[in-house]
Order: sequence, then C-alpha cells, then structure tokens
Amino acid sequence: MSFCSFFGGEVFQNHFEPGVYVCAKCGYELFSSRSKYAHSSPWPAFTETIHADSVAKRLERNSPEALKVSCGKCGNGLGHEFLNDGPKPGQSRF
Repeated sequence: MSFCSFFGGEVFQNHFEPGVYVCAKCGYELFSSRSKYAHSSPWPAFTETIHADSVAKRLERNSPEALKVSCGKCGNGLGHEFLNDGPKPGQSRF
C-alpha cells in the first residue's frame, strides 16, 4: 500500500473485503476496511485511522487542502489526507 500507480495499477481501489490495511514497510496497522469507501480517485479512500498514532501528518507545501501522510511507526510515505473531501461534509479523506 505504500506505492500507488495512477495509471491503473492500484489493486486496492475496489477491494472491499473485511480486514486491516497495514504499512507495507513495517506492518503497523493503519486503516480498517470499515472506514474504507468508494471514491473516484484511483487510490483506496478511508475516513479514519485505526490508532491515533497510525499515521503522522505534516502540511503539504503547495496544497493547503492536503496533508502529507506517513506511517506513524516507521515514517514510510503513504500519500495524503485531503481535508473536507470525505463522504460527509467536514470529513477528510486519506
């Protein structure tokens, strides 16, 4: 899950089986399938993490609407959290 291809290679986009998504580098629990939802982006989308420290976030320099997200345990890059882009008003999308 640490690498996603924009050109059709993302295998977890339409994967909705029950389970836990973990960091590809260290295995730390990141997201539950219960917080996953269908989204038009080519990457899997989640509304919340499993643990408060599942991910670390920092401001994205060029985008005030996004935060850079990495594994809270090992720092592996995971992508972005898009603010106010979740399935409900005011909810974010990981």
